[in-house]
Amino acid sequence: MMAPSADAARVLWQIRMVHTVAWAVFAGAIVAIPAVTLTGNLRAAAWLSALVWIEVAILAANRMHCPLTGIAARYTDDRSDNFDIFLPAWLARHNKLLFGVLFAAGELFLAASWAWASG
Repeated sequence: MMAPSADAARVLWQIRMVHTVAWAVFAGAIVAIPAVTLTGNLRAAAWLSALVWIEVAILAANRMHCPLTGIAARYTDDRSDNFDIFLPAWLARHNKLLFGVLFAAGELFLAASWAWASG
């Protein structure tokens, strides 16, 4: 078992904070895609979509794990669902499923709106 140190705790807190901010940006983008699409600003919705696709590529390149999780794991033996991020455990546990479904729905809505506007 890793002995907790003040330095390790500080670094883990910093990693958790960066991870949480990054999560908030991507979760916000996922939620914003259908809202922005509804306003008719399809170009902005497409940019939000591209931002999320970058995150999807990063996750895919890391076997569907955020690279920050591996870094955080160096500073603790804790492996609870939210050891590496400031989210409730239930949300950390179901994050990919929940936001994956929301992203897929938003992408379908954006694609349909783009096709409707073009046609």
